[in-house]
Amino acid sequence: MVQAGRSGKQNIAEAGMTSATSKETEIKLTNVARASLEELMIDYQDFLRTNKLLLWDKEHKLTIRLRELNKIPGATYETFRKAIENESPEICANVMIGLIKVVTYLLNQQIKSLEKSFLKEGGLRERMTKAGLNIRTKGQK
Repeated sequence: MVQAGRSGKQNIAEAGMTSATSKETEIKLTNVARASLEELMIDYQDFLRTNKLLLWDKEHKLTIRLRELNKIPGATYETFRKAIENESPEICANVMIGLIKVVTYLLNQQIKSLEKSFLKEGGLRERMTKAGLNIRTKGQK
């Protein structure tokens, strides 16, 4: 679980670092991050099931409260500390599942945006090729 969480975080960071040079790599790393976090979510769901704890549905009162907290502009770890560090393993696991769902939703949106941008503008190689062709075309006139 630690490795899946760390992999998600590291791949998000690496994707951001490659964004200026390779949209293709940024898309791949963002997909790896999403997959790692989805793996972590499944681990939390397994934890709840094997310990006979309740997996909250979207209408559970604490799921609704978590959605309210997620709407707070500028929310930080402190916003969720009581839930994440709660002595109840059921609360901790369900909150982590909820937060992972938010992050994977945002990563899905990021991937869609990156793919749209890649199809419209191409990657670095495509832009460099186009620039080279433009220079050659202007030089022939």
